[in-house]
Amino acid sequence: MFERFSSGYYLGRLYVTPGESDTAAISREQHERVNEQLYATGEGVERLDRPLVMKVDERHFPVTGAEGVPEDTLAVPRSVLEDTRIDNPPALTEVLLAKADRAQQLLALSSDRTTAVDDPDEGPEPGGPAI
Repeated sequence: MFERFSSGYYLGRLYVTPGESDTAAISREQHERVNEQLYATGEGVERLDRPLVMKVDERHFPVTGAEGVPEDTLAVPRSVLEDTRIDNPPALTEVLLAKADRAQQLLALSSDRTTAVDDPDEGPEPGGPAI
């Protein structure tokens, strides 16, 4: 689903669609698999429900696992979707997934893990929280 892209990100292609929740989500099973394959260290018992951090266009946001989201689909809050270049969802879109250390850094910058996360290397994003 995701392949190495850079020192901070994996690259994947998902169908991006408007979601009904205030939090971006992928299927619960895929979320757990991605957590296990890309975020787990292999040492002891590890959580598989940590939020992933994905980037579509210039927007970073935490992603949880949810029932009812189809495989290979990223359900994004309408407010986040409006800030992307996706005009006619659902659309097969390149999505960046932050590697574990990068995700931890981005989540630490956000006081509310359900909203978009600004990239400290890029400055605040339009419509994102001021950090």
